[in-house]
Amino acid sequence: MTLQIELLRLLNMQQAIDAFRQGIDRAEHLGGLYQALSGLMTAAVDASDLLRAQIVLGVSALDYYVHEITVLGMMEIFSGTRTASTGFHKYRVSAGAMSQCIATSSGIGFESDIRERHSFLSFQQPEKIADAIRLFSDVKLWSEVGLKMGRPEQDIKNELKLVVDRRNKIAHEADIDPSYPGSRWPITPADVQRSLTFLRNLGDSIHALVA
Repeated sequence: MTLQIELLRLLNMQQAIDAFRQGIDRAEHLGGLYQALSGLMTAAVDASDLLRAQIVLGVSALDYYVHEITVLGMMEIFSGTRTASTGFHKYRVSAGAMSQCIATSSGIGFESDIRERHSFLSFQQPEKIADAIRLFSDVKLWSEVGLKMGRPEQDIKNELKLVVDRRNKIAHEADIDPSYPGSRWPITPADVQRSLTFLRNLGDSIHALVA
């Protein structure tokens, strides 16, 4: 691997993690807006949807990061700058993508194939994230993430599931508490900040392992 290729690879990986961190930053900035509005408005005006938006943006940032890092990792294997993983060998490419690769003598068709297939998927739940990472890396993801974060593997997975479950309640169920029709699940700035800090540390840990 030449120095130029290695620098380009690192640049692409850095752009992916930078976009993730910026996504978490944007989510955190909404918390500041919530605090400002809460201090200006009466209790009759509920600004808590800003807190809910923070959760949605935070999970979205992680999802986007896993999508991007998977494409980049697989393209590195395709171009010969990364050792192929077991999952990569099992990936099936469409005939159309291969024809485009041959016609253009490039990996454009392969990248388009990955992005099209993954556009229907979400990489948020622990098992789905691990499935994505296996396409370009043989790292034992969650056990290694546990070591990086200094926490038991199952604790990290459980916390991620809780954050994603809350995101789904917000995005798909209007965050309505079915036990009390017309009312929403409670949410606090402290709860949200804890979730965002967890997501940031998780993304950084994954990046340190696979980039």
